[in-house]
Amino acid sequence: MRHWYDQAIIYQIYPKSFQDSNNDGIGDLNGIRKRIPYLKELGINAVWLNPIFVSPQVDNGYDVSNYFAIDPKMGTMEDMDNLIKEMHEAGIHVIMDFVLNHTSDQHPWFQDAIKNPESIYRDYYIFAGENNQRPNNWGSFFGGSVWEKDPAGTGQFYFHLFDKRMPDLNWKNPEVRHAMTEIAKYWLEKGIDGLRLDAFIHIAKADLRQNFPVNSKDEEPVIAEPFFANLPQVQKWMRLFCEEIKQDYPDALLLGEAASANVNLAVDYTNKNNHLMDSVITFRYFTEDQSKIDPSFLSNYQPKPLDWVKFKQNQTIWQQTLSGISKPTLYWNNHDMARLATRIAKNDIQARSLAMLMYLQCGIPIIYYGEELGMKNLQFEDINDFKDDTVKEFVTSAEKAGKTSKEALLMASKTHKLPARGPMPWDNERNNGFTEKEPWIKGRKLDKVNVADEIADDSSMFNFYKKLISLKKEQLFQEGNYYLWPTSNGSYVYERNLKDKKALIAVSLSQEPIELEVGKEFSNERLSAGQYDLVAGKLRLEPYAGVVLEN
Repeated sequence: MRHWYDQAIIYQIYPKSFQDSNNDGIGDLNGIRKRIPYLKELGINAVWLNPIFVSPQVDNGYDVSNYFAIDPKMGTMEDMDNLIKEMHEAGIHVIMDFVLNHTSDQHPWFQDAIKNPESIYRDYYIFAGENNQRPNNWGSFFGGSVWEKDPAGTGQFYFHLFDKRMPDLNWKNPEVRHAMTEIAKYWLEKGIDGLRLDAFIHIAKADLRQNFPVNSKDEEPVIAEPFFANLPQVQKWMRLFCEEIKQDYPDALLLGEAASANVNLAVDYTNKNNHLMDSVITFRYFTEDQSKIDPSFLSNYQPKPLDWVKFKQNQTIWQQTLSGISKPTLYWNNHDMARLATRIAKNDIQARSLAMLMYLQCGIPIIYYGEELGMKNLQFEDINDFKDDTVKEFVTSAEKAGKTSKEALLMASKTHKLPARGPMPWDNERNNGFTEKEPWIKGRKLDKVNVADEIADDSSMFNFYKKLISLKKEQLFQEGNYYLWPTSNGSYVYERNLKDKKALIAVSLSQEPIELEVGKEFSNERLSAGQYDLVAGKLRLEPYAGVVLEN
């Protein structure tokens, strides 16, 4: 059975940063509605919205306090209904971010759980330990222990894999599983077309008595990922969830965030026989080259180049292993990482070539808002703008090693996820047309790009992406086989073929010109970035250039 998402080209919208419609400095649903003609012009056929539920915004909406209502800063339920309706009229599917591993500590379930130790909602969360002794040494992704003292003073602790104000749900409890399924069905009944299942790989935990073995002198909490990621129980519980969704909504896309899952787990999560996800988003594509790290200070926010050999290996392994099972997701950036134009691309030409390289592979493209313009990370001038203690630790460490505060902040701005969430630039007016007030996020814009200028310029990044998206919709790039050519480290060359049609995507990763023997059958240019020459089967690519050739 074919589904709409088999040909999906997804555009990720970070709602707070896309378009403010009521001049409070925060993007909202009516702002997105206003820009539907832009999305249609670009050519995408689906949008993924980061969380828009009611939230205290400890973690930009990933801390949900009411799953059945829209956050007032985003708009109203009527606004959401109108957005879904108008997106559908434009031929665009709507995918919502669904946070199912944890809630906000302000959620009524958790509030009841800590106010009344006998509450039925106590078992909706994970409480353990006694006499103020933590059950184990596991560490949170956000720093410190996963255990926070029960505010009710019982001597127990509650489990939080992320911020302490985001307690994990207890998926062992069938009532929790039922409640989360009902929430998902509520939104699908409203007309949304899919769910991105946030952090689903963490819903199962190992025996809470089990410490993670470390050096006996080490008393710091340790991120014990094998004990709370990708455990077998995840598949059992998610199968029940996914089967019930698909029974009522067979055409709904279930897109799982499987951050640390390897390719074999991705097969398990997306194999049709397993009745789980349709596709997963992995964080395993981008292995960084650690060889240039300065060992005199913390490395977490030091800029690191991509290891291109490892990248080729990762891409090919995912392409070949998932072939015939599911379509991998194809992306360069998202709300959890620095932007392509900041992190990897050396210039505009390389940004275009890398877009060709990624999105014409087999899979589902996910384009991050503003990427199609060449947007870069913002530059933060104040350490507090990061709202992240790990940045403070990094800057302190860099200063002790002789770096200035300014140098350290510049490094963090290039690598941290928050500067990648800057306002969408629509025009040359105040705040680039995003808002007439101060935007919710502070930072210096390092690029000159905006929508109005780029739409008017035939040679712009926007118009390049438009052509690329149009090309991706062709059957060859949707259904063709994939084969990576054996070439030098300085190039990435692969073939797509379907029946008698063939395409060659050749991209230079080098700052020097390179030459490739491609044969005479690839002679028809479909798209290019930068300068190239093709003479008698010999292809010369200028630095960072790329070309799509067909037979």
